[in-house]
Amino acid sequence: MLPPSLRAWLGLIAVLAALAVAVLGVMYAGHSRSGTVDRWFVQPTADSVQPPWRRVALGIDFLGEPVGAATLVVIAATGCLLLRRPRAAVFVVAGAGVTVGTATALKFAVGRTIHGDGNLSYPSGHTAFVTALALALALLATGRLGLGRTAGTLLVLAATLAAGAAMGWAQVALGAHYPTDVLGGWCTALVLIPATGWLVDRAADAGGRRRR
Repeated sequence: MLPPSLRAWLGLIAVLAALAVAVLGVMYAGHSRSGTVDRWFVQPTADSVQPPWRRVALGIDFLGEPVGAATLVVIAATGCLLLRRPRAAVFVVAGAGVTVGTATALKFAVGRTIHGDGNLSYPSGHTAFVTALALALALLATGRLGLGRTAGTLLVLAATLAAGAAMGWAQVALGAHYPTDVLGGWCTALVLIPATGWLVDRAADAGGRRRR
């Protein structure tokens, strides 16, 4: 699931992303207000986008909601199965599930809130999910198309940045998250998708050896 040409680069990015998630989590643990970095972008105390852009933001936000997210994962996994790539289907489903589950666990561990005590915000699960799915699909495309290091890196960067930026904008614009929540969600996906891909490869290869 991890193209050989990108493994070292993805490993380095995952380490740096893990550090970012940890540092931001410590900085904003238990907070219920925006930080200095957040205020560079916007004061997220209420919805900050109006029609017609609000409808766009709501449409993007839906893709991270349970129904929208499940639909995207089913479509992606079905596509992998139609291409006769069951390992890729497992990677997509596992990657999305692990990322969302970890983001949810981090919310409770960090305890940062927005708009009230019941609204845990760090990291953004919506941003983590769409970034994870985009990264997983970009890695699969890189391997299937046989892209080299440069082209593969550009594809992965473009996919993760576009997905993370779109969902991040929607979350901040709708007042659902602080900008640093979005960054934390984006980095969470960068940590977990390469790790999940490595584990799926190891498990599949081990199963293949046992059958032989």
